Amino acid sequence: MPKKYSYLTVLLWLLIAGCGVTGVTFAGLYLYLNPKLPDVQSLRQVKLQTPLRIYSNDNRLIGEFGEQRRTPINYDEIPPLYIKALLSAEDAQFYDHNGVSIRGLLRAASQLLQTGQIQSGGSTITMQLARNFFLTFQQTFARKFNEILLALQIERELSKEEILALYNNKIYFGNRAYGIQAAANVYYGKNMDELTLPQWAMIAGLPKAPSAYNPLANPERALIRRNWILGRMLELGHIDQPTWKAATEAPATAKYHGLTPELYAPYVAEMARQDAISRFGNAAYTDGYSIYTTVNAHLQEVAQSAIIDGLITYDRRHGYRGPEQQLDPDASDEQWLETLKNIPTYGGLTPAVVSQTDQQSATLLLPDGSEAQLSWEQGLSEARPYLSENYRGEKPTQTSDVLSPGDVIRLRHTAEGAVLAQLPTAEAALVSLDPSDGAIVSLAGGFDFEQSHFNRVTQATRQPGSAFKPFIYTTALEHGYTPATIINDAPIVIEDASLEGTWRPENDGGSFLGPMRMRTALYRSRNLVSIRILRSLGMDTAHESLARFGFDKNALPRDLSLALGSHDVTPLDLARGYTTFANGGFAVQPYLIKRIEAVDGRDVFTATPATVCRDCDNKTPATPSEARTLEELLGEQANAPKANPLPPAKRILDAQTAFIADSMLRDVIARGTGKRARVLERGDIAGKTGTTNGPRDAWFAGYNPEIVTITWLGFDNNTPLGNREYGGSAALPIWIDYMRAALAEKPERAAQRPDGIITVRIDPETGKRAGPQDPDAVFEIFRVDNVPERAEGTDPGNGNQGAPEVLPEELF
Repeated sequence: MPKKYSYLTVLLWLLIAGCGVTGVTFAGLYLYLNPKLPDVQSLRQVKLQTPLRIYSNDNRLIGEFGEQRRTPINYDEIPPLYIKALLSAEDAQFYDHNGVSIRGLLRAASQLLQTGQIQSGGSTITMQLARNFFLTFQQTFARKFNEILLALQIERELSKEEILALYNNKIYFGNRAYGIQAAANVYYGKNMDELTLPQWAMIAGLPKAPSAYNPLANPERALIRRNWILGRMLELGHIDQPTWKAATEAPATAKYHGLTPELYAPYVAEMARQDAISRFGNAAYTDGYSIYTTVNAHLQEVAQSAIIDGLITYDRRHGYRGPEQQLDPDASDEQWLETLKNIPTYGGLTPAVVSQTDQQSATLLLPDGSEAQLSWEQGLSEARPYLSENYRGEKPTQTSDVLSPGDVIRLRHTAEGAVLAQLPTAEAALVSLDPSDGAIVSLAGGFDFEQSHFNRVTQATRQPGSAFKPFIYTTALEHGYTPATIINDAPIVIEDASLEGTWRPENDGGSFLGPMRMRTALYRSRNLVSIRILRSLGMDTAHESLARFGFDKNALPRDLSLALGSHDVTPLDLARGYTTFANGGFAVQPYLIKRIEAVDGRDVFTATPATVCRDCDNKTPATPSEARTLEELLGEQANAPKANPLPPAKRILDAQTAFIADSMLRDVIARGTGKRARVLERGDIAGKTGTTNGPRDAWFAGYNPEIVTITWLGFDNNTPLGNREYGGSAALPIWIDYMRAALAEKPERAAQRPDGIITVRIDPETGKRAGPQDPDAVFEIFRVDNVPERAEGTDPGNGNQGAPEVLPEELF
């Protein structure tokens, strides 16, 4: 045998032996590793980490919570041209291979032999998917072999479309963006289907190295990568030459788009987040729940704006407290800007540095580096210095009386331009409920959530003052009192150990008006009358009654200060109580969460609040009659009221008591301490002011039949507001601003008089029935069984035989 043939034989046998060894080795690895591989079918049930999202009742995003920004989308929602861009960059033979590209692996092996280091893994889209879901990112041969085996298994069990959908929802694209929809939101502030070809190509270039090709951190490298992908798309025939030319010439437009809620309601978002954590634990942040609240987006915006306006108005009344900071007046603009960048904007009040002052104007440096002029009319002329909560200094005569170079001040931007402002030191809260079921319509827990996370609607317990009196008066109405009952507004001395000795309560202003009707006492907010009413009722009776309105009976004080609102409540507590006056006597519970939706669209929670059903008690089944035809019976059945799917709210006040209490509270606005609200020009609004000693708290609790709103203003440290600050001057203007919008498109609703109520002419001095010819008589409403006696000496007929003693006219 020729020698050369012996060499070929040896080489052939060596090759066969090598292949055999390789085959045995790979077979051994397969037999060893395959049982340890995860179940690919688990990909069908995979839960992608998706953040918790909070929405208003009209589907406007309020907040998002979670480490990873992700919005999973279906395959048919992925733009086809983006898929071509991705495959051009990552896996051009995706539709031709079975999960592994031999060409790619050979290229990776060649790079390894040439350099001695792993340059690329030759991974297909499917292999990358396997790695991201099941494996580590360690560059080892064992991991690569597992990756290959998993890719082959994935291709056997999933379709190409399923693979692409999973990949595009899972892969990290930088800046906390996971999945292409989140990437489109983060880099372009749009949805994926709204982007252009150059933008799709930019996103398609990110999976290879999200940091290296990040268009925000490395715009030049990102642009090179984008244009390379566009060139690959041209080479593979996915786009034509003109399209390629236009796309490569397009400028890079990526910029960071942080989460921008569609509705500013951070106190609401935080309440919803806490609810989600209590229900789902930490899974709330990752399992993609969507919480839909009861909050109305428009009214929420109005509520926050009303709080800001009310606090700034109050703050302006008490004077200018000077600059927020004093910087070196000789520092450079760059040094000032460095400081300005670290000063947040609160409540829309932006910081600025005074760079120069003239006689009656100032030049300001703004955070963006631009300059602005502040004229004398833009708040400088009114900036009287703050001396105390009760006193201000003289009006300034020149700018230097108010500002100096280096002063850090605040600007408020109005329709007329920027004006001098300052961050209020007081705080305020507003909560609005639907009295039919307790749904929270809007909620603002303070001036700015970023300044203070303390939610004063739910966390601040303060004395409500006279805003608490209606609950005492309503209890009196249930125990024989009427609006015409005469009670003496006169000094009283109380010896009570719980009040630390002798207590001599007073009215505001220190005056006493003598005997008066209970209606008058409420709308004029007379303290001594309230105390006498509570003393006559007794503590046990009062506590039992107040518990029905939702107040904690065990926490209520057992002394007569209760009549003046000494029991601490939150604005939400007070709002719950006032819903009973607004809805005609029913108890409802405030709630915020309307429904919770899982990531797959299933509702995992739906609220079923107890809801007012005024007709439920009166429904009686119709009794069939032999005289009725079948058609008549079917017609009656079709027109019968449908059963209420929600549980009925419990009636805690009879309709007559609720009607009378409501009429007295309407008088608070018609002629009492809430008369500023008459500016709304509505006859269906009612409420009560509240002011505590100091005064330290200012309240207004008001409503109409469709909405209940509570406003509060005070200092968190409970210091005095100022001698001339009351519920009617500090809290009521906020209520008016809000209710003007809340009631704008709602027709006025007259009170519905229930059976058992009649109108009687009475003597306003005695509260007894008046004679027909009494010129000073007024109309009052009573229960039928509580009509007062006729005053002595009056002639029932008085020359008018048959004149009615009880008249049907409505006065209120």
